[in-house]
Amino acid sequence: MVKRVIATQKALELIKKLQEEYGKLLFHQSGGCCDGSVPLCYQKGDFKVGENDTLLGYIGEAPFYIHYTQYEYYKHTQLIINAKEGNGSEYSLEYGSGEMFVLELRLFSDEEIQALQTTS
Repeated sequence: MVKRVIATQKALELIKKLQEEYGKLLFHQSGGCCDGSVPLCYQKGDFKVGENDTLLGYIGEAPFYIHYTQYEYYKHTQLIINAKEGNGSEYSLEYGSGEMFVLELRLFSDEEIQALQTTS
């Protein structure tokens, strides 16, 4: 099964730490304003998902949303959520932890795009 969003082991470890501290989480792919285009992590309930947001999937049991305009831009790629050393976005829960979530991309193959179209 082709997934539109996945997380690396390092990202999953950071998600687990944040879940232990904050409970249920939610991710939203930012639109590229102040902090660039980064995955933002929120405590569930602290971010209002809008009618124009699309659920791409789950990473570490946390739902991952993206605004439809961003989705149109990224729909031919798999979003890979990774973690690395750094401060990250001050809007995201991991800010100040010394780690940050980062977005990496991989283009889907023609076969994967077909598979996604048949399951949508």
